[in-house]
Amino acid sequence: MALMPVDEALGRILEGAAPATEPEVLPLAASYGRVLARDILALRTQPPFPASAMDGYAVRTEEASVGARLTLQGEAAAGHAFDGPLAPGSAIRIFTGAPVPEGADAILIQENTEKLDDGRVLVNAQPQAGLYIRHAGVDFTEGKTGLTKGRLLDPGAITFAAAMSHAELPVVRKPRVAILATGDELRLPGQSLGPGQIIASNTFGVAALAKAAGAEVIDLGIAIDRMEALDEALDTAIAHEADVLVTIGGASVGDHDLVQKALTGRGMALDFWKIAMRPGKPLMSGKLGGMRVLGLPGNPASSLVCAHLFLEPLITRLGGLPDPDRIKTARLSTDVPENDLRQDYLRSDLETDADGQLIATPSARQDSSLMKVFADARCLIIRPPYAPPAKAGSTCEVMVLR
Repeated sequence: MALMPVDEALGRILEGAAPATEPEVLPLAASYGRVLARDILALRTQPPFPASAMDGYAVRTEEASVGARLTLQGEAAAGHAFDGPLAPGSAIRIFTGAPVPEGADAILIQENTEKLDDGRVLVNAQPQAGLYIRHAGVDFTEGKTGLTKGRLLDPGAITFAAAMSHAELPVVRKPRVAILATGDELRLPGQSLGPGQIIASNTFGVAALAKAAGAEVIDLGIAIDRMEALDEALDTAIAHEADVLVTIGGASVGDHDLVQKALTGRGMALDFWKIAMRPGKPLMSGKLGGMRVLGLPGNPASSLVCAHLFLEPLITRLGGLPDPDRIKTARLSTDVPENDLRQDYLRSDLETDADGQLIATPSARQDSSLMKVFADARCLIIRPPYAPPAKAGSTCEVMVLR
């Protein structure tokens, strides 16, 4: 199978990816950061009555000319409406948020008044009709669409939903991503190592990335290099109705690489498993029934670069979230050599100079097994296939990691 270009691989992985049709209903307080699964209507009108926007006095403009002395009739505060209409020649003390009494058509702000010793109010500036009054429904009205399907529930949207009196919201279900590490050589952090064994680190980074992208993660643990162990893990992923199965390692076709064989034996339709990229060439993609399968390479940097490039956008697409926007333009701090047929992702530092320009500095070591290099990297410099040598100071595309 020929090496597939990165863009074509991403397009095929994302093809047909869409949010689940059945929404999940969550309490309002638990809905932050989720995506609205359908339009929601206002359950009430806001404000439900004409309300004062300022502290002052509710008056009739025709009676509140400069120099007029109005009788103080009573008081209206938020949550405590004045009972009755405004009497002729009178003013009602009113506070922000209070209902405007019947008969009043303006708010005379307190800065434009003087309270007299006889209990009356002296008008020092003519109020305008309607000024400082929030009319009923000026924000929204009952039965009208308030928030539309696909809206990310940020703080503003959550506040609006609460104001519309929604205690619960229908949200897009989080994609379920099952993650399986494979290999006889792997042990969990904290466990003792035998000869030839290593710590399984990739699983934790890929799981963290999946959660950050909006997924619900199902940890399938580590499967040894036995068909029965892989079959058992696949049974678990299917039982949990995973939307995506991510395998780490073992996706090639060597004598000890059994993942692809186990999956195809269970009916997986293999789409591709070699990409023209570095690191991450042996990436596998396919479908097993309704479950998408993404086989990541075993080397740590390869695994995480592929997870950023392919898994993150797949999760956001399945979750109804905006596609991640990580690609920026930077300048190289040093020369880089020409590239071969594979698109290269150089682990690099990223700084901002005094002019606000991003400056990318590739690490001197780019081996895909080096986890510290990846952890220290702030970006990946993207070198297209057959790119000519690039001089320090020239522009390049980078994928921002942090």
